[in-house]
Amino acid sequence: MIEQANRLNLVQEYYFSTKLQEVRSLSASGKDIINLGIGSPDLPPPPQVIEALNLALTNTGAHQYQPYRGTLDFRNAIKEFYKNHYRVDLNPETEIIPLMGSKEGITHISMAFLNEGDEVLIPNPGYPTYTSVTNLVGAKPVYYNLKEETNWNPDLEEIESRDLSKVKLMWVNYPHMPTGASANETIFEKLVAFAKKNKILIVNDNPYSFILNDSPRSILETEGAKEVVLELNSLSKSFNMAGWRVGMVCGNEKNLNTILKVKTNLDSGMFYPLQAGASAALRLPASWFTSLNKVYAERKQKILKLAKALGCTPGKDQSGMFVWAKVPEGETSEGLVNNLLYTHSIFIAPGFIFGDQGEGYVRFSLCATSEVIDRAIERIGL
Repeated sequence: MIEQANRLNLVQEYYFSTKLQEVRSLSASGKDIINLGIGSPDLPPPPQVIEALNLALTNTGAHQYQPYRGTLDFRNAIKEFYKNHYRVDLNPETEIIPLMGSKEGITHISMAFLNEGDEVLIPNPGYPTYTSVTNLVGAKPVYYNLKEETNWNPDLEEIESRDLSKVKLMWVNYPHMPTGASANETIFEKLVAFAKKNKILIVNDNPYSFILNDSPRSILETEGAKEVVLELNSLSKSFNMAGWRVGMVCGNEKNLNTILKVKTNLDSGMFYPLQAGASAALRLPASWFTSLNKVYAERKQKILKLAKALGCTPGKDQSGMFVWAKVPEGETSEGLVNNLLYTHSIFIAPGFIFGDQGEGYVRFSLCATSEVIDRAIERIGL
């Protein structure tokens, strides 16, 4: 038997991969499971996107290899999107690389910049992939705690009190997943100053800007940010295109060329019709987000009712497609989740999977219809 690579000893199968197998087994046994755990949009993409995709299928050369940097039209669409919504000027020739989902970008960036033994600042709670990819490339995760009392923003003074001599990369994620917290202009300014002072590359993972958020922001708006910052973005949440696997990384030419050294050895360009559909999405008017958020706002009110019925306390001013809530005193996040799953056939995400600072919290997804959420409420006796 051929043994697995040593690097795999440092990672585990993604929690949702294994937990959803359990959920599917319960469904197969006849249980009607209501899944409020996953942030996979259930709404369709904009019709203009489907139309552009279909039209592009018959384009000459559509089924051939595409440029590693993506088509110029797609990069121009990203440029227009950043200018119109974030007030950021990007050069489509040098400051944009399309990605097959921003999750791919986490790996590409880590492979491009991290050596074995380098340290990486990772938010706790935060997206588990930051840790797993850091481990896979042989770097060392170093966590910075986020707390509800400081609105889940980093305490840069505490971080600077540490030895940062081996830190090369810092992950930030605003609007934040799983808590829904946002970062204001001042926080981004402090992060850019921190990066310059300590010679650290900051990557802001920014896929939730437009979901229940009146003030979409990019860290690249901050003066001087391009010198020390990369930003990942995605069409998965904002345009209901999670399965398309379309995202982007933006930053200065030098950093993007470094990423290209990895990317050009791992894929052969994105399917042309996907780029055409994505370009159509990025050029939609702001009214698209208004209509989308009307649906999510209605769902959120029902999820808040469900959370209250379970004795959970949601945080304030949350954006994104989740509700993050503190569990009742004396309970654990895993205990509440398992009780809900096995007693009421409702699945939500336990906070501990996002780091130990997430223990004592649970995450409800808004990616279910109002009717489904109503059924969940009925099941717990309201």
